[in-house]
This record gives sequence, C-alpha cells and structure tokens, in this order.
Amino acid sequence: MKVVSAEFLTSAAEPSRYPDDVFPEVAFAGRSNVGKSSLINTITGRKALARTSGTPGCTRLINFFRVNRQITFVDLPGYGFAKVPLSVRRQWGPMVETYLRERKSLRLVVVILDIRRDPSGEDIVLTDWLHHYNVNFIFVLTKIDKISRNQQRMRQRHIKELLGLTVDPVLFSARTGEGKNDVWKAIRNGVVLNPT
Repeated sequence: MKVVSAEFLTSAAEPSRYPDDVFPEVAFAGRSNVGKSSLINTITGRKALARTSGTPGCTRLINFFRVNRQITFVDLPGYGFAKVPLSVRRQWGPMVETYLRERKSLRLVVVILDIRRDPSGEDIVLTDWLHHYNVNFIFVLTKIDKISRNQQRMRQRHIKELLGLTVDPVLFSARTGEGKNDVWKAIRNGVVLNPT
C-alpha cells in the first residue's frame, strides 16, 4: 500500500479521549520492546511517526495515527517486564482491555512477537482473550534480521506450532524493511481497504 499521508492524532488512556471512530482501526499489541512502534514507522514509511526507544515501556498511553485518511493505526502500550513503576503497569491492563473490548471501529489486532523468543504467558493470554471476544488478529514476527534464513524458517514453524496457527506468522524486519509488503497484505486481508 502506498502511504501518502500519516499523522499523529492523539494519546489517550480512556474512551472519552479517543478520536472519533469513523475509520477502521488496526491495533498493534505485544510485549514491551518487541518493536511495535518501529513496525508502524516502517510500514508507513515515516521515521518518527510512532515514538521508539530502547527502553521497554516507552509507550504508556494508547496512541492513534491516521493513515491515508482511511484507516487508523493504534499503538498499544507493551506488556511484560517494562522498567516502569508497578502502579503504572497496573493501569495498562484495564486501559488496553477496555479499548480492545469496547472499540467498535477495531477491525484487526496485529500481535507482534520477537522471532527469537517463544510466546510468553502474556502473549497466550492476549490471544486467548482475542479469540474469546471474536477480535480478528494476525501474528507478525519481528527482528528477523537478527538470525539466519534457516533459523527464521525453523522459528516461524516452531512458533506456529506453539500457537496452534493454521497460517504462517508474517516475518518482518524494521531494520531492512523485509516483510513490509507482507504486513500490508495481511492488514488488507483483515480490513477492507482501497488498494491505493
């Protein structure tokens, strides 16, 4: 998909602060520091649309971005062992759960995993919850440039088996851009979009 416009809309912690839900939304979810913001920046062709950091827990609110004036990307706070106060981490679960459960314009969740790591208990809980509430989702395995092609295939197959998937997770590298078109194809399959 050719991205001609991409803009930050707002950050929010509660539904009253969300932007109007007039466009379909794609949410990006995963552990802290798994590469959610980098993936958003790469597939939109913008270097700093979503804020990135080497420090886990950088994203603490739900961030909304409008792409091509026809779809909204939503960068969700990461879960896991982020080096932030426990009181802050405890706010994230209810904040994200409320968004995923109640947002009517949500069409797809992109669940992001580091290809070098097996899915965590939190990853499994998230996908079980998405199944339970019939939320459409796909898996993207990031940081594939960190391992060899042979290891990529082995890890992709292993993670697919662990999660009981019927389709291969998408392979992606923010550093090289490999898999960018595959991510867009998976998003288009999950959301009705004009192929501009």
